[in-house]
Amino acid sequence: MAKKKTSIKDIAKALGISITTVSFILNGKAREKRISEELTKKVQEYIQKIGYKPSHIAQSLRLGKSKVIVFMVEDISNNFFASIARLIEEKAYKNGYKIIYCSTDNKPEKAKELIATFKMRNVDGFIITPTPNLEKTILGLLEEGLAIVLFDRWIPEIDCSYVVVENEISAYEATEHLIHQGCKNIGFITVESDQTQMLERLKGFQKAVEDSDVKHIIFKVKFHPIAEHEAGNSLLEFLKSYPELDGIFFSTNYLAFEGLQALSRLEKKIQKEVKVVSFDDHYFFNLYQPRISAIEQPLELIAEKLMESILIQLDENNQDKMTQQITLPNVLHVRESSELSD
Repeated sequence: MAKKKTSIKDIAKALGISITTVSFILNGKAREKRISEELTKKVQEYIQKIGYKPSHIAQSLRLGKSKVIVFMVEDISNNFFASIARLIEEKAYKNGYKIIYCSTDNKPEKAKELIATFKMRNVDGFIITPTPNLEKTILGLLEEGLAIVLFDRWIPEIDCSYVVVENEISAYEATEHLIHQGCKNIGFITVESDQTQMLERLKGFQKAVEDSDVKHIIFKVKFHPIAEHEAGNSLLEFLKSYPELDGIFFSTNYLAFEGLQALSRLEKKIQKEVKVVSFDDHYFFNLYQPRISAIEQPLELIAEKLMESILIQLDENNQDKMTQQITLPNVLHVRESSELSD
């Protein structure tokens, strides 16, 4: 016969105190409820002795808090999202919260199912890179009073906290850099996407080429975060068709990886024959020869602002819970791939 699990009632009976007192101590409210340190210590020592572990679900229902935040991104294996996740985990832990990670694959139905599941688990908040058609779901979460912060992209129609970077400005600067390096025929390689960050990068590129007299072409790869080899095949065909390109700007680093491989197969000499810049820096770009110029997003600052924004919403003592809409600057690292060759 299975051993009966110890309850708060059992602890209260064993120590000769009320169930309410035990509950306050277990939930960290001893000082707030003016319970003596001596009694608090007595309860803590007893539960340690018997190995009592409170039910997480029951505790979260009593407190209205699970101390859990969901970090929902497009693809958690992507280096950008993984780096942010690691930094957030550390900052959350220091503030008494745990993080649950999940990937949506940019699929609205999957995102909605995940959100519904985590709501049932009584999580406290969500940090989300929104998929298309998620507006109603996000509005529903806000109406229910859950802490929500969007990042990497935002939803213009919704007044919601977000943390993004200067996509348009950085794309403009990177394109302008290629033009200043003498590029006369520039290709912008991006994904088929209506996501705000991708549209802003495209807008920055278009504005820069329109402000100059250079020729340009935009090539959009079908979006799929898993099947990146498909992007490689289509990129190879595109580059074969436009041998006159002397400058290429990749809108994401994973497109740059595939593009560099395609350029290598075509025996194109980077820097001498074609200059290259990528959005979203990666350690690989410093290892490649020649080293690849890239726009670095401020990962540490993004993570810091995400946690700062969601913690403000989760703070019961903070009456001023205004929406925080933060846009952070990037840094363009100019390396050999886009510099003038000797």
